[in-house]
Amino acid sequence: MTDRPTDFSSLPSYTPPRRSLFSARKLALMASVVTGLGVAAYGFGPALRDVDVLTTTAHAQVNNTIRNAQQPIGFADIVEHVKPSVISVSVKINEKVASNDNSEDSPFPPGSPMERFFRRFGGPDGFPGGRGPRGGRGMVTGQGSGFFISADGFAVTNNHVVDSADKVEVTTDDGKTYTAKVIGTDARTDLALIKVEGRNDFPFAKLSEAQPRIGDWVLAVGNPFGLGGTVTAGIVSARGRDIGNGPYDDFIQIDAPVNKGNSGGPAFNTEGEVVGVNTAIYSPSGGSVGIAFSIPASTVKTVIKQLQDKGTVSRGWIGVQIQPVTAEIADSLGLKKAEGALVAEPQANGPAAKAGVESGDVITAVNDKPVRDARELARTIGGLAPGATVKLNVLHKGQDKTLNLTLGELPNAKEAKANPDTDNDRGSATRGTELPKLGLNIAPASSVAGAGKDGVVVTNVDPRGTAAERGFKEGDVILEVAGKTVATPNEVRDALADARKDNKNSVLVRVRSGDGSRFVALPLGRG
Repeated sequence: MTDRPTDFSSLPSYTPPRRSLFSARKLALMASVVTGLGVAAYGFGPALRDVDVLTTTAHAQVNNTIRNAQQPIGFADIVEHVKPSVISVSVKINEKVASNDNSEDSPFPPGSPMERFFRRFGGPDGFPGGRGPRGGRGMVTGQGSGFFISADGFAVTNNHVVDSADKVEVTTDDGKTYTAKVIGTDARTDLALIKVEGRNDFPFAKLSEAQPRIGDWVLAVGNPFGLGGTVTAGIVSARGRDIGNGPYDDFIQIDAPVNKGNSGGPAFNTEGEVVGVNTAIYSPSGGSVGIAFSIPASTVKTVIKQLQDKGTVSRGWIGVQIQPVTAEIADSLGLKKAEGALVAEPQANGPAAKAGVESGDVITAVNDKPVRDARELARTIGGLAPGATVKLNVLHKGQDKTLNLTLGELPNAKEAKANPDTDNDRGSATRGTELPKLGLNIAPASSVAGAGKDGVVVTNVDPRGTAAERGFKEGDVILEVAGKTVATPNEVRDALADARKDNKNSVLVRVRSGDGSRFVALPLGRG
């Protein structure tokens, strides 16, 4: 078989249909809008041929716009603008600090989620410079990141980067090194303010006024693994993350690769503004797996302003131990939603106690702003200045009431949260009265040495029972059941029976463990 050229002469020719004058005018109007040429499309002035040319031009420009929108977005212009404001932070720590036990240097409790994050985030052993039991002799160094916030040398980094440092040096994007002074630190938010002297022309970054949205682009700039200025890109994965660091947790979660040495570096939005300070990652391997946490710019502004003004941070304090309102607790209290902050116990002579807040109250709003949970209450109060007057909306025994109080200052050794896991070393002299369906034995507190005079003490806990599932331990003292003060096992039984008669699914029990108290919702269906 011989190859022959294909003959196209027999194929019918294609002739585009003629446009009506009305259609041409409509296309001309669309073209003038799209291209901004301002051609008058109404009337009979333009020739049909001119309209066709204009329409073709408009279509071409629209197609180009669509193609450009589909192309990947580059960050080179943003990076060129913001990268000079980012610095590498190096610290030197003397032998005494470097050889201390890890638990003493860490600002977070051993074994806590935050401590585990930093074990994968800072220097060797989790903290800059290898602080921990394997710290070397003499001076050791650690590395982190930071960024200038003013032309005269003020810069932000993490508290754990510069904490206990004997010398702090920063290296700018142009390779120059300067000595920096620590102006102030705040362990609760893990922020620090440092200052470089001698220049008034440092390039600096602006903290964003707006909250980032989930899905927004972010750029992380820092000093990973000591490599120097490095840029990675990702998106905001979540907001309001609680990673177990404390009552002020409100982290932005991002998936931009963040590694050891990025600590204290900024996360930029596409406007070139800082939306967060990178402070922790979650990683089983030590490298980025796409889960990093940043301190929001709003928190940074509040903390850094106080550090710049006075070197320390003072927070409002109402003097309550609080806990979340779970679905079971909400049911016990007759609440429609599991919202607000449950007051486990007001502290003696604290602002809340003086204003009339009682155990079992649910704080639902501060200054008419709804309180979603206990963490939000802690953040809201902590963000106000001591001495400020606030209005609390409180649900008290099923009734709404409004209280006004003046904030105190949060003591350094106290946090505005309940501590339900405090161990109790009190022993029992008797097994007491048994509540088999709950898996508890109880006795009057006054009959057990060291249990005090109020309430009934737990003398034995069945590890397979309902109470054990809710965290009851031997030595706990039951103070109230369903809002009623109890002093004997019979009063506990009666309160449980009354709750069943009221068709309650669970009953709220106030329990004292050590120096703290908490509320526990015990299901009545099983006991």
